[in-house]
Amino acid sequence: MAVSGTSSEVPAALRRWFIVHFVLDVMFALPLMIAPHWSLTTLAWERVDPVATRLVAAALFGIGIESLLSQRAPLDAFGSLLNLKIIWSSAALLGLAWSIGERAHGAPWSLWGFLAIFAGFNVLWIWWRVRIKRLLQPAA
Repeated sequence: MAVSGTSSEVPAALRRWFIVHFVLDVMFALPLMIAPHWSLTTLAWERVDPVATRLVAAALFGIGIESLLSQRAPLDAFGSLLNLKIIWSSAALLGLAWSIGERAHGAPWSLWGFLAIFAGFNVLWIWWRVRIKRLLQPAA
């Protein structure tokens, strides 16, 4: 469906990625919220702050559940949602890289794994943001 020379159809693949993001966020958030000490010591963390861990879980729940709730939104709403995901994943990348540089918790393998996960999603969200921006631009 076209509106004023723009495509208003959200690509099915982007909608699927929002569902995948919901599933992964909730899958990681649940154990962090319910059992922060067990979750992080299993991932080779040396010390666990349950308050900070549960705040991370809350952010994962918020962003993940919003991914599910908004995956049927119109195309123009996806720009803001993707901006949020890009900001979150970029800040997470910075924080994780900084922590690895400081050898936080001995820089366990899980920090590197989280860095890779956030990097992958960051690239994915930026790619989709650029694509959505192009779809929303009027045809010349």
